Amino acid sequence: MLQQKTSQNAIAVMSRLAELYGDSAAVASSRELAKCRNLPAPVVAKIMTELSRGGLVTGSPGPGGGYRLAKRPASISLKDVAVLFERESEGLCAYGPGWCGTNEPCPLHDSIIEMKEGLQEYLRTTTLAVFEQSK
Repeated sequence: MLQQKTSQNAIAVMSRLAELYGDSAAVASSRELAKCRNLPAPVVAKIMTELSRGGLVTGSPGPGGGYRLAKRPASISLKDVAVLFERESEGLCAYGPGWCGTNEPCPLHDSIIEMKEGLQEYLRTTTLAVFEQSK
């Protein structure tokens, strides 16, 4: 997971919305989010559409409008964000695609599985609360 640049960018914009969360009036436009996180505005606009479809952000159009988190940062995990943009991929294998699981596992198989499981656990248990501004 997090193989797609879009997932990384989505977490970047969501981290900014988490930073703004404590201020009930704070919203950010996709353009503001793009500028703050040094991302292309069209990319952020597409990301915000998917995050909205996924129920993680709400948006209000027009002047003074923008996006905000749809729920508390502590209730949105990094995995909640990433799954909207990731496709299930075949595992890494030192012998090439399709080897492990079909043939004798490669020498790195167990290590790679352990690493993937650790990453999945981290994404599942780490929430956007880590980005909230302390007041």
